[in-house]
Amino acid sequence: MSTVTKKELIDRIADRTGNKRVVVKRIVQSFLDEIINELGEGNRLEFRDFGVFESKVRAPRKAQNPKTLEEVYVPEKRTVKFKVGRIMKERLASEDAAANAAHTAASSPPPPAPQPSESNTGS
Repeated sequence: MSTVTKKELIDRIADRTGNKRVVVKRIVQSFLDEIINELGEGNRLEFRDFGVFESKVRAPRKAQNPKTLEEVYVPEKRTVKFKVGRIMKERLASEDAAANAAHTAASSPPPPAPQPSESNTGS
């Protein structure tokens, strides 16, 4: 698994569409800015078959510092939740199935070689 950067995505889109990299970069950045703005206003963003971005508030809670075991108060916090859409879910499931099949085939020991049958020799 590798990391794909925004620059790499922009280059791919520019190559596929034949648009200049500068134009694609401006469009992609505008799209990302709009997502940030909408989530910042508490709006829900739904992209059919891709997924849903939603701003959620985590309730305040008490936690524990693992080093000192001291109880610590964690204030409420806004975060973003992403729910996977149908097409992405199907794609991930099919890739998982293929990866599991490949892993199982690679890690399975070969079947045992047939053993020669012992012949009963008469005495």
